Amino acid sequence: MLRQFRRDRPEFHLQLKGQRSAAQIEALRERSLDLGLVYTPPSADDPDIAAMLIMREPLILAMPEGVSLAEIAEILPQQLDGRAWITVVRQPDDTNRSQFLAACAKAGFLPDIAYETSDPLTSLGLVSAGLGLATVQASLRSAAPPQIVFRDLPWFERTVSIHLAWRRQDKRAVIGDLRKAVGKG
Repeated sequence: MLRQFRRDRPEFHLQLKGQRSAAQIEALRERSLDLGLVYTPPSADDPDIAAMLIMREPLILAMPEGVSLAEIAEILPQQLDGRAWITVVRQPDDTNRSQFLAACAKAGFLPDIAYETSDPLTSLGLVSAGLGLATVQASLRSAAPPQIVFRDLPWFERTVSIHLAWRRQDKRAVIGDLRKAVGKG
């Protein structure tokens, strides 16, 4: 989507920054950011910031190569019960941990959370080191170290949603064009 936008509008400079969802929403309010890609969108009745869902991605299981579980093609919930897990905790207002635990309980297993990280790539590094299992969005499969084995979990209902956020009052054509480009992506 960004590649196509750059081809269509080469006169515009895109500057990309990695920030947490809350920081992006605040930067939008402060007018230091024009658009944000966020996991946690503002509420639908937010008077200043609007958002639209652009992608929903399943979570997959990441495990270290060489563990007995990696030999199983279709993993069942009870096979994950009590194993060491690595989770992502998003600060300052984390809801990820409790949502993860609720999804695990609903699926029928209880993880033993051994480590908490600030992002999924760090979680993959800990998985690679053999410190536990993790769930990550499917698109991170290609960014993972080679010592990780992935399995789909079709019974695990939790997904990752990515939303485009913008200021409601921003009527600039370029913002509208970017919103349209992302909406098609």
